Amino acid sequence: MHFDHAGIATEDADTLAAQYSDLFETQIVHEEELEDLRVLFLDVENGYFEFLEPTESGTIQRYLDRNGPGIHHLALATPDIEQALARARDLDVTLIDEEPRPGAWGHDVAFLHPKSTGGILIEFVQH
Repeated sequence: MHFDHAGIATEDADTLAAQYSDLFETQIVHEEELEDLRVLFLDVENGYFEFLEPTESGTIQRYLDRNGPGIHHLALATPDIEQALARARDLDVTLIDEEPRPGAWGHDVAFLHPKSTGGILIEFVQH
């Protein structure tokens, strides 16, 4: 596995992405809308910043209401998401997703519950 991206919850993805783009001399490489959010990815060497902006009430809006803007999750890329989930189960890690589901860029994703991972929401992503 290797680091893939940091998911950052924000009310204004365009403004924050522009700030990061200028600050880190990088650019937006992908943008799309999913169920209740808009995502923008900035390319940084060996990974991405993923900006998560709610488009309606849902997971990210609830996160922002509770915690305000900031890091929402850390994602690790795996060549075999099913195997990664099986290993997590074997280690008694609580899964949010028992099975992979579609994520940004059409990748398969699955999340681990923060109560089992030191308070950090962890995402597995298979490209």
